[in-house]
Amino acid sequence: MSKSNNVYKDAYNRGLRLLDETKSLPSEPELGTLLGVSRTTIRTILTRMEETGLIAWNKRSKTVLRVPRPDDFFPEEETDTLSQIIERSFMRRLLAGGAEPGMQINELELAREIGVGTTSVREFLIRFSRFGLIEKRRNSHWVLKGFTRAFALELTEIREMFELRSAAAFAALPDDSPVWADLDRLEDEHRRLAREIATRFNEFSELDERFHRLIHRASHNRFIVDFYDVIAMIFHYHYQWNKAQERERNEVAVAEHLAY
Repeated sequence: MSKSNNVYKDAYNRGLRLLDETKSLPSEPELGTLLGVSRTTIRTILTRMEETGLIAWNKRSKTVLRVPRPDDFFPEEETDTLSQIIERSFMRRLLAGGAEPGMQINELELAREIGVGTTSVREFLIRFSRFGLIEKRRNSHWVLKGFTRAFALELTEIREMFELRSAAAFAALPDDSPVWADLDRLEDEHRRLAREIATRFNEFSELDERFHRLIHRASHNRFIVDFYDVIAMIFHYHYQWNKAQERERNEVAVAEHLAY
């Protein structure tokens, strides 16, 4: 899926949630600031909203005609941001290489493999490097430094703090919030995976990632969401590096999510 398509679908879903909060939408520049996208993308969003009967759009007037239904939203798996796409590709590359300390990562090769600009990849790697897990070298190269027990314990403590706060915020959302439909879809995916766990257990990591991201977005705290990206990356993929009892671990985790 192209970068522009991901950006559009993600922004469209976020724009739909604005319709729950107002009787008319603000100007195009204001919407662009709110959703973090260009005016061209905003016009595409407004056109779709008008075509589906969500708004009446007449020049500067954008009157809300109805609240969005679950089927108005793009499926969550179609709205991955560019950073999420880069993240997954980066972690898959680590897995393929064994994720050993000293492993080399070339940002030019990674960008070419994903089909994005090197600037986006470099920004992601710089962000990831803040935690001391990779180190910049010359000529667009990076080196994986590996994990320590102390690092893992610190990360676990922060993860628990974030999860408790985000789960409480999620539980307090109103019954008509669109996120409940997102949660229902994820529940269906969990149940399908549970039925086919013997052959699909290695698909759990990405489902786990989407589940926790949905919960954390309810915090409406940009620092929790941003920092959790790195926490999630390490936790989700750490267990894939250690293949021992992978099926059993994932089967237990699926059951825990369904009980959650």
